Amino acid sequence: MVVGLKEKQQKATAHPVRRNAEGRPRPMEQLRNFGIMAHIDAGKTTVTERILFYSGRLHKMGEVHEGTAKMDWMIQEQERGITISSAATTCSWRDCQINIVDTPGHVDFTAEVERSLRVLDGAVAVFCAVGGVQPQSETVWHQADKYDVPRVAFINKMDRVGADFHKVLQQLRQRLQAPAVAIQLPWGAEDSLRGIIDLVTMQAVAFAEESQGAVLRVGPIPAELAAPAERARAELLERLAEVDEEVLAAYLENPDVPEAILKPGLRRATCRRQLVPVLCGAALRNKGIQPLLDAVVDYLPAPPDIPPVHGLHPKTEQELQREASDLEPLSAMIFKVMSDPYMGQLLFTRVYSGCLQKGQNVYNPRLNKRARVM
Repeated sequence: MVVGLKEKQQKATAHPVRRNAEGRPRPMEQLRNFGIMAHIDAGKTTVTERILFYSGRLHKMGEVHEGTAKMDWMIQEQERGITISSAATTCSWRDCQINIVDTPGHVDFTAEVERSLRVLDGAVAVFCAVGGVQPQSETVWHQADKYDVPRVAFINKMDRVGADFHKVLQQLRQRLQAPAVAIQLPWGAEDSLRGIIDLVTMQAVAFAEESQGAVLRVGPIPAELAAPAERARAELLERLAEVDEEVLAAYLENPDVPEAILKPGLRRATCRRQLVPVLCGAALRNKGIQPLLDAVVDYLPAPPDIPPVHGLHPKTEQELQREASDLEPLSAMIFKVMSDPYMGQLLFTRVYSGCLQKGQNVYNPRLNKRARVM
């Protein structure tokens, strides 16, 4: 038992939606549109289910092996325990609205992944701590490169026999040519996995099993892990100082850069795709998910952080540019069509600019006609 631990509950509760003067529930700076991508069996859907549970979106954890995962909505997915079609959902964490797209991991559904990547602002790439980087991992990683998607990486299944965090970290750098840098270290491994070492705050975080991981116990780093943590944090600061001038200036003044400077610098580097923060945990054992959600909020971009989208005027074919602003004309893309037995045909749409509202008439350039939003 670690002495001097501070307990904190990290499970969101549902609050009534309050809209600002412009009618938007939250400013765009508090939105995160991201996808979860991985090789099959890396635990991607389990990660998503835990995200929904700890954010308060679900009150009972769904399990892939039981066919009860919320994101595996197709009968074939529930029977086979794999994701076949992209699924989208939303939840809240801290002060942000998080829109999540869970993508397929099987190589046969690569086209489905690519359709989803076109509409994402960021992504969480999930890797197995035992299997490491797999062929489909490389495929989806390079697809994300194609669309300039900023990423964080989550090394899952640290509780499995043969789990090796540092081996997978090296594979990210060598096989994927990713600028990967650890912002966490595992606290234990396999059956002795207790939690994570946070290299940004330099604290140890344990996840209370009696609360299904909802209670986090935060305290000092154990003595036997202090030296590895110091070395890993020094590497993090050196890598970040190489790509961010503000962090470099602080680092030259004092090598022990404070969290208040480190976090914004890491966010800038992640959004510019200069670094990929690497986290770890074991989703099935409810370890590491809340810090992953914090990383999504802290490091992945909001819509205003993304460069403007470019397209052609449907009639003149003049090149146009749209900023992520409610004041711009509407521009959006439908990236998924789903049939619901009660609601009929549902169209999943990414809005790049302007507003999409019920009753609005919108122009479909592919069909060259207008349609009414229901």
